[in-house]
Amino acid sequence: MGTYALRRVIQMIPLLLVISLVIFGLTALQPGDPVDQLVFGNSNITPEDIARLRAAYGLDQPWITRYFFWLQQAVTGNFGYSQDFGIPALEYIFQNRLPNTLLLTVPALVISTLIAVPLGIFSAVRQYSVLDYVLTFFAFVAVSAPVFWVGALALYFFAIYLPQLTGGLLSLPPGGLGGDVPPEAGWWAVTLDKLKYLLLPLMILMLREIAVTMRFMRANMLETLTQDYVRTARAKGLADRRVLYKHALRNAVTPIVTIMGLSIPGLFGGAVITETVFSWPGMGKAILDALVTKDFNVVMVCLMMLALLTVVFQLLTDLAYALVDPRIRYS
Repeated sequence: MGTYALRRVIQMIPLLLVISLVIFGLTALQPGDPVDQLVFGNSNITPEDIARLRAAYGLDQPWITRYFFWLQQAVTGNFGYSQDFGIPALEYIFQNRLPNTLLLTVPALVISTLIAVPLGIFSAVRQYSVLDYVLTFFAFVAVSAPVFWVGALALYFFAIYLPQLTGGLLSLPPGGLGGDVPPEAGWWAVTLDKLKYLLLPLMILMLREIAVTMRFMRANMLETLTQDYVRTARAKGLADRRVLYKHALRNAVTPIVTIMGLSIPGLFGGAVITETVFSWPGMGKAILDALVTKDFNVVMVCLMMLALLTVVFQLLTDLAYALVDPRIRYS
């Protein structure tokens, strides 16, 4: 397994280089650049000033030249400054945005998995029951309904009946959390204030996660329950509970490992639509805002971090298969 892991790690290097080249190229080829944002609405600036600014930022060079300069700096840990906030892009993301995203997405993934897996098992075991139809209908609606539409409906409903939970961009300190409670009020008061802003986007994010995971779990369990080794175990007189949890569940849960492994990088990337609808200051909204304002250094930090996490967790997911399924070996 060690040799397999080492070979995969070596393969990640050229893959990440290609990803960085594609991201940088697509970002550079979009209309406009950071200088356009700086001079927008400034009638006193001259074309000569604009040319000097582009030369100072290196924007007068071909994008491929700028990419290799960026790569040379990036390998040393220098990802440039955020033009919108005037601090290193890496520092801005890790201090002001990533904690907010993890505060939203980690509970959503953990809670939704703890709810969805038992519901999927129950729906498969009680196939064609009334509750199975109810759960299947819920999953179909939750997966099909657009997140921005569900979020807008939730905002409308709670704005009328529970306006305390319709939050918005939280106020402590820039990009931070805290709502209406100052930090000197104590950690418990600040935490409770955070929760009232967190609850609504957390619920919306969980709905889709529960629906997707439950559908996968139900389908996998139904397929596993029809396998010969399950029928053999029942024919031997084993109790249904032992057959279900000892034999069927371990094989049915393998695809869930894949879902979890691919979902974890998304935790760091944030839920772009959910964060935008609820004005949650996380990674997803940071990427969207940076694309609009042409803050390319922030875009590169966010997307490269997601690319790195994706390939790393794909490797960890493949290695986890050997732990879940003893038939898989990487030797």
